[in-house]
Amino acid sequence: MQTEFLLVITTCPSEEQAKTLAHALVSNKLAACVQISQGVTSVYEWQGSLCEEQEFTLQIKCLAQHYDAIELTLSKLHSYDVPELIAIPITQGLPAYFDWIKETTQP
Repeated sequence: MQTEFLLVITTCPSEEQAKTLAHALVSNKLAACVQISQGVTSVYEWQGSLCEEQEFTLQIKCLAQHYDAIELTLSKLHSYDVPELIAIPITQGLPAYFDWIKETTQP
């Protein structure tokens, strides 16, 4: 059974880019809400080097049916070669909140 709602997570190198992505997703009705965290420290390996960078995390609340369009939008607008993009199924929550997600993501 496929879940109707997703929490999609990505990170950006700047607050400016995070806001650009969030506005694109919400204004195109692909997401009901995008929360942008304050800077977090990410430690990772990239191209053989150990990296430590400040990033901004985006939590994107959306319908599962919009995932492909979200992935395409982020792939076009994101500055990373390989952006983090993780979708987590939401299996439970406040029904009124789910109704709001549906209402705000209709064309």
